[in-house]
Amino acid sequence: MTRADGRTPDQLRPVTFDLGVQRHPAGSALVSFGETRVLCAASVEEGAPRWRARRGWVTAEYAMLPGSTSERAFRERKGAGGRSKEIERLIGRSLRAVVDLDALPDVTLTVDCDVLEADGGTRTAAITGGWVALVQALRAVGAADAVKGQVAAISVGVIDGEPRLDLPYEEDSRAEVDMNVVATADGRLVEVQGTAEGEPFDRAALDRLLDLALAGCEELFTMQRAALDATGGADR
Repeated sequence: MTRADGRTPDQLRPVTFDLGVQRHPAGSALVSFGETRVLCAASVEEGAPRWRARRGWVTAEYAMLPGSTSERAFRERKGAGGRSKEIERLIGRSLRAVVDLDALPDVTLTVDCDVLEADGGTRTAAITGGWVALVQALRAVGAADAVKGQVAAISVGVIDGEPRLDLPYEEDSRAEVDMNVVATADGRLVEVQGTAEGEPFDRAALDRLLDLALAGCEELFTMQRAALDATGGADR
Protein backbone atom coordinates (compact mmCIF):
# COMPACT_ATOMS: atom_id res chain seq x y z
CA MET A 1 0.00 0.00 0.00
CA THR A 2 1.29 3.47 -0.87
CA ARG A 3 1.15 5.99 1.96
CA ALA A 4 -0.16 9.57 1.78
CA ASP A 5 3.37 10.89 1.20
CA GLY A 6 4.06 8.32 -1.54
CA ARG A 7 6.32 6.04 0.50
CA THR A 8 6.08 2.28 0.74
CA PRO A 9 5.40 0.81 4.22
CA ASP A 10 9.09 -0.04 4.78
CA GLN A 11 10.53 3.24 3.50
CA LEU A 12 12.12 6.01 5.59
CA ARG A 13 11.26 9.63 5.04
CA PRO A 14 14.09 11.62 3.39
CA VAL A 15 16.83 11.86 6.03
CA THR A 16 19.62 14.45 6.00
CA PHE A 17 22.44 15.46 8.35
CA ASP A 18 23.95 18.95 8.19
CA LEU A 19 27.05 19.01 10.40
CA GLY A 20 28.85 21.96 11.97
CA VAL A 21 25.83 24.26 11.88
CA GLN A 22 26.88 25.98 15.13
CA ARG A 23 30.32 27.46 15.81
CA HIS A 24 30.50 27.21 19.58
CA PRO A 25 29.51 23.64 20.54
CA ALA A 26 32.18 20.97 20.11
CA GLY A 27 29.80 19.10 17.80
CA SER A 28 26.55 19.97 16.07
CA ALA A 29 24.18 18.43 13.57
CA LEU A 30 20.86 19.51 12.10
CA VAL A 31 19.00 16.27 11.38
CA SER A 32 15.87 16.08 9.24
CA PHE A 33 13.42 13.21 8.99
CA GLY A 34 11.00 14.53 6.40
CA GLU A 35 9.42 17.64 7.90
CA THR A 36 10.81 16.91 11.37
CA ARG A 37 13.99 18.87 12.05
CA VAL A 38 16.05 18.71 15.24
CA LEU A 39 19.16 20.72 16.07
CA CYS A 40 21.60 18.60 18.11
CA ALA A 41 24.54 20.33 19.79
CA ALA A 42 27.14 18.62 21.98
CA SER A 43 28.92 20.87 24.46
CA VAL A 44 31.86 19.99 26.71
CA GLU A 45 32.28 21.31 30.25
CA GLU A 46 35.16 20.66 32.63
CA GLY A 47 34.28 18.35 35.49
CA ALA A 48 31.96 15.37 35.69
CA PRO A 49 29.26 14.95 38.37
CA ARG A 50 30.79 14.41 41.81
CA TRP A 51 29.47 10.86 42.07
CA ARG A 52 31.38 9.92 38.90
CA ALA A 53 34.66 10.27 40.83
CA ARG A 54 36.48 12.31 38.15
CA ARG A 55 35.33 10.08 35.30
CA GLY A 56 33.41 11.50 32.33
CA TRP A 57 29.67 11.73 31.85
CA VAL A 58 27.23 12.09 28.94
CA THR A 59 23.79 13.60 29.35
CA ALA A 60 21.12 15.27 27.20
CA GLU A 61 18.48 17.98 27.18
CA TYR A 62 15.44 18.20 24.89
CA ALA A 63 13.00 20.98 24.06
CA MET A 64 10.25 21.78 21.59
CA LEU A 65 10.82 25.32 20.38
CA PRO A 66 7.78 27.64 20.30
CA GLY A 67 7.46 27.60 16.49
CA SER A 68 7.95 23.86 16.08
CA THR A 69 4.24 22.98 15.92
CA SER A 70 1.14 24.43 14.30
CA GLU A 71 0.12 25.92 17.64
CA ARG A 72 2.85 27.75 19.55
CA ALA A 73 4.58 25.49 22.06
CA PHE A 74 5.21 27.06 25.46
CA ARG A 75 8.78 27.48 26.66
CA GLU A 76 9.61 25.36 29.69
CA ARG A 77 11.12 28.14 31.77
CA LYS A 78 11.45 26.26 35.08
CA GLY A 79 12.97 23.03 33.89
CA ALA A 80 11.70 20.39 31.52
CA GLY A 81 8.11 19.21 31.82
CA GLY A 82 7.16 15.56 32.20
CA ARG A 83 7.26 14.64 28.50
CA SER A 84 10.50 16.50 27.83
CA LYS A 85 12.17 15.04 30.92
CA GLU A 86 11.23 11.51 29.85
CA ILE A 87 12.66 12.13 26.38
CA GLU A 88 15.84 13.68 27.83
CA ARG A 89 16.42 10.55 29.89
CA LEU A 90 15.81 8.35 26.86
CA ILE A 91 18.33 10.30 24.76
CA GLY A 92 20.92 10.21 27.53
CA ARG A 93 20.53 6.46 28.10
CA SER A 94 20.76 5.80 24.38
CA LEU A 95 23.97 7.79 23.92
CA ARG A 96 25.65 6.39 27.02
CA ALA A 97 24.98 2.86 25.74
CA VAL A 98 27.66 3.33 23.08
CA VAL A 99 30.23 5.36 25.00
CA ASP A 100 32.91 3.99 27.34
CA LEU A 101 32.43 6.55 30.09
CA ASP A 102 35.53 5.40 31.96
CA ALA A 103 37.64 6.26 28.92
CA LEU A 104 36.55 9.90 29.04
CA PRO A 105 38.51 12.67 30.69
CA ASP A 106 36.97 14.52 33.64
CA VAL A 107 34.32 16.29 31.56
CA THR A 108 30.57 16.41 31.09
CA LEU A 109 29.26 16.22 27.53
CA THR A 110 25.73 17.60 27.18
CA VAL A 111 23.82 16.96 23.97
CA ASP A 112 21.10 19.60 23.53
CA CYS A 113 18.31 18.53 21.19
CA ASP A 114 16.01 21.39 20.14
CA VAL A 115 13.07 20.61 17.88
CA LEU A 116 12.77 23.25 15.16
CA GLU A 117 9.95 21.53 13.25
CA ALA A 118 7.84 18.65 14.58
CA ASP A 119 6.09 16.18 12.30
CA GLY A 120 6.40 12.96 14.30
CA GLY A 121 9.50 11.10 15.47
CA THR A 122 11.22 13.98 17.26
CA ARG A 123 12.76 11.76 19.94
CA THR A 124 14.07 9.24 17.43
CA ALA A 125 15.54 12.01 15.28
CA ALA A 126 17.15 13.51 18.40
CA ILE A 127 18.87 10.23 19.28
CA THR A 128 20.04 9.63 15.72
CA GLY A 129 21.37 13.16 15.25
CA GLY A 130 22.60 13.36 18.82
CA TRP A 131 25.02 10.49 18.23
CA VAL A 132 26.54 12.32 15.26
CA ALA A 133 26.99 15.52 17.31
CA LEU A 134 28.43 13.52 20.22
CA VAL A 135 31.06 11.81 18.05
CA GLN A 136 32.22 15.21 16.80
CA ALA A 137 32.53 16.44 20.38
CA LEU A 138 34.46 13.36 21.50
CA ARG A 139 36.90 13.93 18.67
CA ALA A 140 37.31 17.53 19.78
CA VAL A 141 38.39 16.48 23.29
CA GLY A 142 40.68 13.74 22.00
CA ALA A 143 38.40 10.94 23.22
CA ALA A 144 37.27 9.41 19.93
CA ASP A 145 38.35 5.98 21.21
CA ALA A 146 35.59 6.18 23.84
CA VAL A 147 33.00 5.55 21.12
CA LYS A 148 32.04 1.88 21.46
CA GLY A 149 29.56 1.83 18.57
CA GLN A 150 26.64 3.51 16.89
CA VAL A 151 23.12 4.12 18.11
CA ALA A 152 20.07 5.22 16.14
CA ALA A 153 16.32 5.20 16.66
CA ILE A 154 13.18 5.02 14.55
CA SER A 155 9.44 4.87 14.97
CA VAL A 156 7.23 2.09 13.67
CA GLY A 157 3.54 1.42 14.00
CA VAL A 158 0.42 -0.25 12.71
CA ILE A 159 -1.86 2.01 10.68
CA ASP A 160 -4.99 0.66 8.99
CA GLY A 161 -3.79 -2.83 9.89
CA GLU A 162 -0.43 -2.36 8.15
CA PRO A 163 3.04 -2.18 9.79
CA ARG A 164 4.81 1.03 8.73
CA LEU A 165 8.24 2.57 9.26
CA ASP A 166 9.05 6.13 10.34
CA LEU A 167 5.65 7.64 11.13
CA PRO A 168 4.87 11.29 10.40
CA TYR A 169 2.36 12.98 12.69
CA GLU A 170 -0.59 12.17 10.42
CA GLU A 171 0.07 8.44 10.88
CA ASP A 172 1.32 8.58 14.46
CA SER A 173 -1.84 10.37 15.63
CA ARG A 174 -4.08 7.53 14.46
CA ALA A 175 -1.82 4.50 14.87
CA GLU A 176 -3.33 1.31 16.25
CA VAL A 177 0.12 0.41 17.61
CA ASP A 178 2.83 3.00 18.17
CA MET A 179 6.46 2.05 18.89
CA ASN A 180 9.88 3.67 19.17
CA VAL A 181 12.94 1.45 18.84
CA VAL A 182 16.51 2.38 19.83
CA ALA A 183 19.19 0.02 18.54
CA THR A 184 22.94 -0.29 18.18
CA ALA A 185 24.79 -1.06 14.96
CA ASP A 186 25.67 -4.56 16.19
CA GLY A 187 21.98 -5.47 16.33
CA ARG A 188 21.29 -5.00 20.03
CA LEU A 189 18.37 -3.09 21.52
CA VAL A 190 18.74 -0.17 23.91
CA GLU A 191 15.05 0.53 24.40
CA VAL A 192 11.69 -0.44 22.95
CA GLN A 193 8.68 1.76 23.72
CA GLY A 194 5.54 0.14 22.35
CA THR A 195 1.89 0.87 23.03
CA ALA A 196 -1.41 -0.51 21.79
CA GLU A 197 -3.66 2.49 21.25
CA GLY A 198 -6.70 0.25 20.82
CA GLU A 199 -6.72 -3.53 20.64
CA PRO A 200 -3.73 -5.33 22.21
CA PHE A 201 -1.18 -6.69 19.74
CA ASP A 202 0.36 -10.15 19.71
CA ARG A 203 3.94 -11.42 19.66
CA ALA A 204 3.89 -11.89 15.89
CA ALA A 205 3.00 -8.21 15.38
CA LEU A 206 5.78 -7.20 17.78
CA ASP A 207 8.32 -9.26 15.84
CA ARG A 208 7.22 -7.71 12.52
CA LEU A 209 7.56 -4.21 13.93
CA LEU A 210 10.99 -4.94 15.42
CA ASP A 211 12.23 -6.36 12.13
CA LEU A 212 10.94 -3.27 10.33
CA ALA A 213 12.60 -0.94 12.85
CA LEU A 214 15.95 -2.72 12.80
CA ALA A 215 16.04 -2.59 9.00
CA GLY A 216 15.35 1.15 9.19
CA CYS A 217 18.12 1.63 11.75
CA GLU A 218 20.56 -0.14 9.44
CA GLU A 219 19.88 2.54 6.83
CA LEU A 220 20.36 5.25 9.45
CA PHE A 221 23.71 3.80 10.55
CA THR A 222 24.94 4.04 6.97
CA MET A 223 23.78 7.67 6.75
CA GLN A 224 25.42 8.57 10.07
CA ARG A 225 28.76 7.15 8.94
CA ALA A 226 28.51 8.93 5.60
CA ALA A 227 27.86 12.25 7.33
CA LEU A 228 30.88 11.80 9.61
CA ASP A 229 33.05 10.51 6.77
CA ALA A 230 32.49 13.84 5.04
CA THR A 231 34.05 15.60 8.06
CA GLY A 232 37.05 13.41 8.61
CA GLY A 233 36.03 9.79 9.03
CA ALA A 234 33.53 8.01 11.26
CA ASP A 235 34.68 6.34 14.44
CA ARG A 236 33.38 2.82 14.84
